[in-house]
Amino acid sequence: MSEQSNNVRLEATNHDGTLIGKTVTPAKFASGRTAGFAFADVLFAIDLGTQFVLGDAYEDWRGNLYDIAMIPDLGTLVEWKPGLDSVIGDFYKKDGTPVPLCPRNMVRSLVARLADKGLTATIAVEIEATLFEESIQEARAKGYRDLTPLGGSTGSTYQIARSGDWVAYMEAVTARLDALGIVWEAWTDEAAPGQTELNLAPTDPMTLTDNWVRTKQVMREVANDLGHTVTFMAKPTAGFGQGAHLNLSLQRDGANQFYADGDLAPLLRHSVGGLMATMAGNTSIALPQITSYRRLEDFSGPPTTISWGVNNKTASVRAIIHHPKYSRLEYRLPGADVNPYYAAAGLLAGVLAGIDGKIEPPAEVTDMAWCLPDRAGVARIPDTMSKAWRALDADPLLREYLGDEFVDFWVASRRWEWMEFHTKGGDPFSPLSEWESLRYFEFA
Repeated sequence: MSEQSNNVRLEATNHDGTLIGKTVTPAKFASGRTAGFAFADVLFAIDLGTQFVLGDAYEDWRGNLYDIAMIPDLGTLVEWKPGLDSVIGDFYKKDGTPVPLCPRNMVRSLVARLADKGLTATIAVEIEATLFEESIQEARAKGYRDLTPLGGSTGSTYQIARSGDWVAYMEAVTARLDALGIVWEAWTDEAAPGQTELNLAPTDPMTLTDNWVRTKQVMREVANDLGHTVTFMAKPTAGFGQGAHLNLSLQRDGANQFYADGDLAPLLRHSVGGLMATMAGNTSIALPQITSYRRLEDFSGPPTTISWGVNNKTASVRAIIHHPKYSRLEYRLPGADVNPYYAAAGLLAGVLAGIDGKIEPPAEVTDMAWCLPDRAGVARIPDTMSKAWRALDADPLLREYLGDEFVDFWVASRRWEWMEFHTKGGDPFSPLSEWESLRYFEFA
């Protein structure tokens, strides 16, 4: 690789999915590109309000402001803009072992477990976000409330008749993605006023999640450049929420293992079984914040039941089975505020659990999966943060595939988030509280 001439922005995500990092000179980057760069372990010990999260056992590497090493993945090094490169990295402890909570390390570990079975995964994502006319400074001054949707105040879906400012924003975003080499497939108007959906092309899990976090950063920077603002909150207004659907297929020697000429392929069937078995626990990961659970309304888009069905978009897992290339599972649970790496890790963990245990799925839901009565035998998705963390805490499969240290940490961090909301001004009976807007609008 040629000698570095640009400053370099070192990038990673914390457990809440926020893009963090520091910018270093070319000389500094050269000195640490192999050994890594020091980051305080506090990044895995504080919440979005910069308060220490208490309530779980701090491991020997975390909690005393020790330094952990962020080692850059040089395969991710790109020119972000003239004079500035960016690179994504992973966190390691002093003894050289991976930090168990590091989001990228978790994805890498699960991809390796698939590889041991001769399998590779391909994942795509549908990113939803809401755009507002106001600049970020204006949005802050208004407490992120009562903002003006970009492109018009009415909502529908697939509408082309958006105003030119909305279209100009999306064209600027996709031009930036093209320049960075991030492959996208489509963008469209979504249901809520100002809302958009941007689809990233399928690729391997690590590349996809890297592209996902960078795309969110691009969307924020373009909004700033154009004097607008964008948010990935799960529900930024009292109207529609927004999600991040993941589409997964598994290959062996290049052949799609989810295709069986219109039948349910065994690997797909067991993958669905694993996802159903872990869905309640995975809810805590897929819906990480207080606002995440405000999306769970019947008839509003997101799934509300632990269910699956062939081509059934009202279920939490949709199976597409009739095409040798495009047969896949659509995991519809995650909100737009999810940590991309944790979302992929939870998905892969459920799939691996199903494959290893040959778990059979429950009966397919062939009708609408919303509003099913109790006699249907289909459980509801945990609809509060506390129900979800309890389900994760008790899930032996997710503990096996994600690790006890991660599960214990995550449960404690969500319990802390719940306590912060209920003791510092959150209103559980409001369609959307001011506390949530201030906490999540910029950092979700």
